Amino acid sequence: MPEFVKKNIELLAEDLQVIRDVIKSPIKITNAYRCKEHNTKVGGVKTSQHIKGKAADLQVDGVDPNEVADYVEDLMKSELITEGGVGRYNTFTHVDIRGSKARWNFTNKK
Repeated sequence: MPEFVKKNIELLAEDLQVIRDVIKSPIKITNAYRCKEHNTKVGGVKTSQHIKGKAADLQVDGVDPNEVADYVEDLMKSELITEGGVGRYNTFTHVDIRGSKARWNFTNKK
């Protein structure tokens, strides 16, 4: 793993701890750093923040992924964590520290 990826993972971990402290529940990380080969295998985009060590997919027991995303967006807006990407999915929330705002929603809308 390149050294810059390790540094990114450390920065991401600091933000994840803030999220955990605010939600007051353990965070399950279902996906984080991926090498390019694994990223391709799982269908990740070539520009994925996971490749850079800047992204994690999260689940929190008893908390809907959309609610987790709301917490993360509020923390970014308040500048308590790094501005970045927030992706809404049915079973998890994507969080990344890319340094600029990015939002998407891939939940099934009823």
